[in-house]
Amino acid sequence: MSLTRFSAAFLLSLLSAVALAAPSTLQDATQAMRKGQNAIALDKVNAYLSNNPKDAQGRFLKGLILTELGRNPEAIKVFTELTEDYPELPEPYNNLAVLYAAQADYEHAKQSLEMAIRTHPSYATAHENLGDIYAKLASQAYDKAMQLDKANVSAQTKLALIQELFSPTSRTPEETRAPAKPEQTAQTSLPQEPDRTAAPPTQPGDSGSVGPVLAPKDAVLATVHAWSTAWSGKDVRTYLSFYDADFKTPRNTDRATWEAMRTDRLTTPEYIKLDISQIKVSIEGDSATVRFRQRYESNTYKSNDYKTLILVHRDGAWKILEER
Repeated sequence: MSLTRFSAAFLLSLLSAVALAAPSTLQDATQAMRKGQNAIALDKVNAYLSNNPKDAQGRFLKGLILTELGRNPEAIKVFTELTEDYPELPEPYNNLAVLYAAQADYEHAKQSLEMAIRTHPSYATAHENLGDIYAKLASQAYDKAMQLDKANVSAQTKLALIQELFSPTSRTPEETRAPAKPEQTAQTSLPQEPDRTAAPPTQPGDSGSVGPVLAPKDAVLATVHAWSTAWSGKDVRTYLSFYDADFKTPRNTDRATWEAMRTDRLTTPEYIKLDISQIKVSIEGDSATVRFRQRYESNTYKSNDYKTLILVHRDGAWKILEER
């Protein structure tokens, strides 16, 4: 389980990809950051961005520098805007999760990692970080269970197991320099010239390989969980992106009207809580059927139903074709 810290030493060790691929002004900013001159690096990257405000590499580097300066709210803003402008890139989602985790905001960290995995299912760093987040959430839940029932031996055993995973004795000598708590690995570079039509970017050290791809069932599950996360997060654009162009709208409503109705359903409530359980997946060729129990709650409505989604595999992604 990775305990790599979001630290200057780790960031600078992997910045060569940015330095080699980036224009000279970004190389200057990278070099300044490598020397620990983060204020100077920020001035240089801001000067570059004044003439190239949409450049993804420059904005990504700025987010890293702001993080090194301890200006996390500003770094979060930079990475958030990158996810909005380049939703196909998993690295900004991953780094958002690292920043959220540093603030103990594990729910937002989980959502960001789920989005990273949705955009790039073979992104190993995000999968490992998500495992750390789940472990932290589980630790909190077991601790709460023990507070309510001090004789709960099962909760004590599970909590001890999680603590053991993050204890100094369970790590390699290299890892023992990191704090004994789950911390996530930050991504330190973007692929050169991000292209919305390009294949998912590789990670540093991959030698061009994107690694193992999730099994179809796991990919379908990841899609459904990311869809529910976008819904509960009231993220209209991401939510609608899960629906196939041939989605069968209820009562054959035209697509524009249906999207307007769904937008209203997502944005009107003050809050939305969505929980899906008892998930069953069956796959036949490029079609998948997912059945699950759906508990929905908002400030205006509650429901507890069973739902079926029919998904189709197109262009490397699973899309919702029908809801029942």
